[in-house]
This record gives sequence, C-alpha cells and structure tokens, in this order.
Amino acid sequence: MRADRYKHLFTKELLMGPNAVRLLDELLEDSPIEGGRVLDLGCGTALTSLFMAKETAAEQIFAVDLWIPATPNWQRIKAWGMEHKIIPLHADANELPFPDDFFDVVVSVDSYHYYGCKERFFADKILPLIRKGGKALFIVPGLKKEFESGNIPAIMTEWAGDETSSFHDAGWWKNHIAKSCEDRIEIEVYESGQFEQPWREWIDTGHEFAATDKEFLDRGLDRLLNFVNMIVRVK
Repeated sequence: MRADRYKHLFTKELLMGPNAVRLLDELLEDSPIEGGRVLDLGCGTALTSLFMAKETAAEQIFAVDLWIPATPNWQRIKAWGMEHKIIPLHADANELPFPDDFFDVVVSVDSYHYYGCKERFFADKILPLIRKGGKALFIVPGLKKEFESGNIPAIMTEWAGDETSSFHDAGWWKNHIAKSCEDRIEIEVYESGQFEQPWREWIDTGHEFAATDKEFLDRGLDRLLNFVNMIVRVK
C-alpha cells in the first residue's frame, strides 16, 4: 500500500488514533481523487492532507481541524515542502468558512462521527459545499452490527462513554445520510477491509491513550467494532 511510504510518520506525535493514512489509502483505491479542490475535514495533524497532496491528483487541499491549531499544522506543512498545495485552518465543522459549490471532494477520516450523527448534518452542512459531480469520502469507526435499544454491551460504554451514541453500522450510516437528500446523491457504504493493522500501528506508537485502547480491544471490544467507508457522489 502507498501508506507504507509514510511509516516514519506513524508516531505518537502525529497519529491521533487508528492509523488514518492506512484507512484513507484503502478508500482512495476504491474512489480516487482525480484533481480539484479538496477539504480534509478533521485533519488532525494534517498527515492525511500530506498523503493526499503527495499521492493523489488533488490540486489544493484545505486541512481543517478543531482540536489542532492551524499554526503547528502550517509549520509541519512547510517542513514537508507542501505549502503550495495544503492550506491549514482552525475551524468548527458546524461553522465552516467556505462558499457553496467550493469543493470537488470532501474527505473525513476518523472525525465525521463526532458531528455527522446530527439530523440533516450532511444535507445542511456538507452537501452545499460540494459541486455537482463531486463527492464526499468518509471513514468512521463503527459497529459490525447495531446494538438493540437498551442492550449496549458494558465494555462499549466503559470505553466510549458519552460518545457511544456516535458508533453505528454501515446500514445506519447509509440511511442516516441518504434520508435527507436521497434525490441529490448516490451513496455506497461498506465495512472496511482493514481493522487490526490501523489499530496496531496506533498502539505501537506508545501513546498513553493507545495503551488504554489496547486494554479494551484485548478484553473483547474488537469483536464489536469495525471501520465504515462511505462514498457519497453528488448528482
């Protein structure tokens, strides 16, 4: 995989969870970026932006994150020699500072579930930003199967706490996004073919949060979770 070229960057300083570059590489094999302007929403330390700048035909990438300020991302972008292609911004996904029809592609890896579970979020906040013929590419941590109401395993709530409600299976995500704008999009949602390696590369960083994740995965959390890939094409 192309992600292997970036192993030297898979560190506790740059990874913020299961390896986003590894996950994105798989989705881009299924739906390549063929040019144009790209929004990397929830870019973290901008690793995914770097990957797209170097490995795809994207012409310009806006690296947007709420948790990581724009200045350290800009410093990294300059150190990587990518200041001509990547523009960092510090912004909230609920209040993005872009005009309608601005992007050819919106990408979000391990971020969309934090805000995208809201009713009509895609239809109201993301879809207007994408030109006709463009697309959204989302990857979220998800469930192999939806939990029955009132029957959530204790290990899930112990691990995820208040964020448990943001974890869903592929079918839920497809229905959730499509129901508010079905006539304007075509959507494909499926389980990623990856699980163990993105988690292992995160755990191998030695980050303290990764050690906690390993404890829960070893206790059986891995039997509940997957990664969900979404390709949303705008008609």
